[in-house]
Amino acid sequence: MTPDRIWQAALLRPARLALVGVSDDPEKTSGRPLRFLRRAGYGGVIYPVNPTRDTVQGEVCYPSLSALPEVPDHAFILTGADRALDALEDCEALGVPVATVLATGFAEAGALGAQNLTRLQALIARGRLRILGPSSIGLANLHHGMTLTANAAFAEPDLPRGGLFVASHSGSLIGALLSRGKRKGLGFAGLVSVGNESDLTIGDVCMAALDDPAVTGILLFLEHMGHADRLAAFAAEAARRGIPVAAYKLGRTEAAAELAQSHTGSLAGADEVADVFLRACGIARVRSFEALLEIAPLLSRVPPAQGARAGRVGVITTTGGGAAMAVDQMAGAGVAVTAPSAATRDRLRAAGIDPGDSRILDLTLAGTRYDVMRAAIEVMRSAPEFDLVLVCVGSSARFNPDLAVQPALDLIDTPGHPFAVFLVPDAPGAMRALAQAGVPAFEDPETCGDAIAAALSRGVPGLPIGLPALPQGRAITLDEAAGYARLAPVPVADFVILDAEAPLPDLPFPYPVVAKVLDAAISHKSDMGGVVVGIDGPSALARAIDAIRAEVPRHGGAPVTRILMQRMRAGLGEVLLGMRRDPQVGPIIMLAAGGIFAEITRDSVLRLAPVDLAGARDMIGALNLTKILAGARGRPKGDLEALAQAIVDLSRLALDGDVIEAEINPLIVLPEGQGVVAVDALVQVVGR
Repeated sequence: MTPDRIWQAALLRPARLALVGVSDDPEKTSGRPLRFLRRAGYGGVIYPVNPTRDTVQGEVCYPSLSALPEVPDHAFILTGADRALDALEDCEALGVPVATVLATGFAEAGALGAQNLTRLQALIARGRLRILGPSSIGLANLHHGMTLTANAAFAEPDLPRGGLFVASHSGSLIGALLSRGKRKGLGFAGLVSVGNESDLTIGDVCMAALDDPAVTGILLFLEHMGHADRLAAFAAEAARRGIPVAAYKLGRTEAAAELAQSHTGSLAGADEVADVFLRACGIARVRSFEALLEIAPLLSRVPPAQGARAGRVGVITTTGGGAAMAVDQMAGAGVAVTAPSAATRDRLRAAGIDPGDSRILDLTLAGTRYDVMRAAIEVMRSAPEFDLVLVCVGSSARFNPDLAVQPALDLIDTPGHPFAVFLVPDAPGAMRALAQAGVPAFEDPETCGDAIAAALSRGVPGLPIGLPALPQGRAITLDEAAGYARLAPVPVADFVILDAEAPLPDLPFPYPVVAKVLDAAISHKSDMGGVVVGIDGPSALARAIDAIRAEVPRHGGAPVTRILMQRMRAGLGEVLLGMRRDPQVGPIIMLAAGGIFAEITRDSVLRLAPVDLAGARDMIGALNLTKILAGARGRPKGDLEALAQAIVDLSRLALDGDVIEAEINPLIVLPEGQGVVAVDALVQVVGR
């Protein structure tokens, strides 16, 4: 076996476990793992290790790891930080493949924690022992009875086994998912708390889980996007094997307020970047915690889209009000709720069903009959105008599930479009029956809309690869002229640089012009009084330069020595085009409504960089502003093909190893066939 295969097997399928620091009290945190393992029927060997006791919970206890009769596959270290480090070094010396560390007391624990962290990092760097944690509450492989965890939720009897594998930054959340899943009738293959990811990350752990034939879907609870490269590698392999992945990520963080001084940094906050990254990984991102569980059966039925998918949903209901709630939520999430075609309505009539004339198929009370509901589902699932069918069931779901719910159970594995069921009343029995049969089912309209939107928008992974790493060094902002030099081949409006104190020369381009202070320390020139537009002649130019020289120092700037004179260009619209290296997920490209109000309008589209022409055209199609530039309501058409090429060209700055950020704001879109032109730029590089 390769080294990776060895630690992966030891992590999730160990034959020999050591519990270091295990307590004799089964109710204590450090005593729970032994109790849970015995209750779950773990079939491997367990070695309790505690130097202060001869027995623990009635079992023989060993004073140290070196005293064990054989080397364990996996050690769960339940001590404090200092003793945990000693135990890790013992594991390394003995050749233990992997260890899980419960303790805190590292990066978050002041000076002593910093010392502990340094020692831990040195051990990891030697590469002989893989570590899960610190601050990992443990993990479980339910099919093997391996509940190697201190999480109190695993005291739950009859833990539900199934195909879901959960990996979480939060330890407590795996317990919440376990208990909620059990109530819904969903089963789990494994659950892991990764803790601080000092060594093994969520991506690493999930990559190991892909080799378990019991795993049919993977759920992620993410607090941040650290180690995004390993998450992306896992997602690509999961997609190759046909195993769907869904994620719930906590929202905006304080880090979003500490971005670069550009509009790109302000618009591409932590949550927006995470969203585009997860989409590029082919991971379905849900917005509600409950949907993280309920989406799993849906993802197993709805394949990822190879390209743009309309996401058309047909709706069948026995309750108009219940369906309206689901329709509202789906429409709000961008799902196209689609009416049956004339041909589909004819087929429904032939089946003895009145199709009505509304967007949804409302069966009313007649739909509580088995034969009516079954016929409706069969007709709608075969209609070409739908990508998915949603069946909304009213009160009969709770009191007579054999009438309107049973058809879904009987039809789930028959040919046709995927379908899902929304149970309007509280119907736990029907919910469990649907879940156990693999029928996607939802209990709340919000969760229903969230999960359906996420499933239909999921695509195949499409991440850029082979990008250069950003070197270490301080960030340097280039002045506007130097920034233009890095933007080639993006077209730039004609400009010259003038000495602010020298006599005015003749300009090489016609008036009107704009005068701007040229100073790398001033990014927002308008805010400093450093811009004058609409200059129509030499005398106006002289007055403009005098005004800039007076205003910039008055606003706190240095004395003005250089002025950039630029030809004014008018077009059909202004866009912002920016490339920024996100510290966690790498380079992104942004297209947004441009000008000084970019942050207010927040009309923007993000992708990972670089993009090709097809990706650039997709970005243009997703921006609200470009609907106007495309000639809406008889307006002249802008040169959107030139804009697409500019997006591609700027995105390729991701291949330049020193560029941290580049922004054009605005980029003027000229009439069709005349191109685009940049009239302002901000570029930041790593100093060498």
